Amino acid sequence: MNPVYINSASCISVQDTLNKNILQNLTPENSVQILKAIEPNYKEFIPPAMIRRMSKTVKMSSVASHYALQEAGIEKPDAIIVGTGMGCSQDSEKFLKNVIDNNEEFLTPTFFIQSTHNTVAGQIALGLQCHSYNFTYVNTSSSLEFSLLDAQLQINDDEAENVLVGSTDEQTDRTMELYRLNNTIKKEADLPADYLSSTTNGVIWGEGASFFVVGKNKTEQSYAGLKDIRIINTLEPDHIQNCIIDFLTRNQLSGNDIDVVILGFSGDATSDIYYAEAMDLFPDSAILYYKHLSGEFNTASGFSMFTACHILKEQQIPEIMMINQVNKNEVKNILLYNHLAGHDHSLILLEKV
Repeated sequence: MNPVYINSASCISVQDTLNKNILQNLTPENSVQILKAIEPNYKEFIPPAMIRRMSKTVKMSSVASHYALQEAGIEKPDAIIVGTGMGCSQDSEKFLKNVIDNNEEFLTPTFFIQSTHNTVAGQIALGLQCHSYNFTYVNTSSSLEFSLLDAQLQINDDEAENVLVGSTDEQTDRTMELYRLNNTIKKEADLPADYLSSTTNGVIWGEGASFFVVGKNKTEQSYAGLKDIRIINTLEPDHIQNCIIDFLTRNQLSGNDIDVVILGFSGDATSDIYYAEAMDLFPDSAILYYKHLSGEFNTASGFSMFTACHILKEQQIPEIMMINQVNKNEVKNILLYNHLAGHDHSLILLEKV
């Protein structure tokens, strides 16, 4: 497939990513179990009557998509594609609580209607009065990657020229309780978390929404070229190197051509072994990590994609993200590798434009 272009990037996360000088103001956090997103003043973007009926993920996505479209100078995209791992969890929990509290009788449909995973893409389309292709991918940690792949296909098949692509996930109290019980979230005793050489299991959980306008043509505002994507559901740790080599080979590249590698080290000792294996392929590349800034969640790769776009555009590598001390005078190619608990591995190749 022909490469497409990332013409805008917007992110709401546990960092202050809506403001300027993003790469210079990143602050790590490793001492709490759950990280909350820094939310904007929604009243500036959404009518107050609508805010009350929206879950957090819908509100975050509405604002992030607004910024992405505004930056790209587009009023209505030719398609809206959203990836999410958990969807509108808050409304799902409210609906299930009503089912239990009311003995499955006299239920109002509102929370059920708003709890479906495609609510985010639908609400964005309603706000824009956009009747074009509208799709939601629910593929745990590779939801954004499937969305980007779909956008690339839409553009390559001449079905669209500008596609709004996003990823979003929110936290809910009950789900966080369950994640604590099954040790998905790190125990208090294991904090502060060691992201790079952890001996304990579990992660620090985050949330956020990242949106991008993917276009057929390069513009003056373009951040990067989206060259290729690969998604693998299950993989043994000793196979990851061959998988990456094959991915680079099909793009006529080798490990020496990759200037920056961004890995999803999460502090989970069991699953981080994949990233340690991948690092060995890139002795001359700048190796970065990011989940000490965003937390782990289903679509955390949206945060890495957002930071990678800024690194390519600004030609700066944030020291707070660096694992090794390799510096590059010019960043041409960035490889992103992510998975969630050892499943749904994804590779994204971005290039300078």
